[in-house]
Amino acid sequence: MTDRGGAGVGGDEQARNIEVVKRYLRTFLTKDLAELAEVVDEDVRIYGSGVAVRGRRHPEAAVSSPGLTVLDQEILEIFAAGDRVVVSVAQTYRRDATGATTVQSACKMYRLAGGRIVQFWGEQDTYGLLRGLGLLPDEPITF
Repeated sequence: MTDRGGAGVGGDEQARNIEVVKRYLRTFLTKDLAELAEVVDEDVRIYGSGVAVRGRRHPEAAVSSPGLTVLDQEILEIFAAGDRVVVSVAQTYRRDATGATTVQSACKMYRLAGGRIVQFWGEQDTYGLLRGLGLLPDEPITF
């Protein structure tokens, strides 16, 4: 296991898995698809936001989203246990067309094998992101 900052308190594999996940998350800042390919399996399985998809092309598309730039990233907590890593993260996005910025929070769980991410689950605050970037009205939803 690890402490809240990811420091190892048992197991080299867990420390390596944390580093792989950090490298993956860093690609949202760097847009380095070569690094993403090194740490994410080509046939990765992804679950979240009401979908289940397969293939590295999905995180590649998220990393290289046209019109959105990740300005900053803060890993709030990261834990490892066995072949799993769980992370909560906040990313600051800019909508390039308008310059609007906002922070999106997310919580993800990754399963790794052979030093690569092979599966992940999670949710992120897409509604808050869209509101913060001016793509949805900044008013309560009426049901």
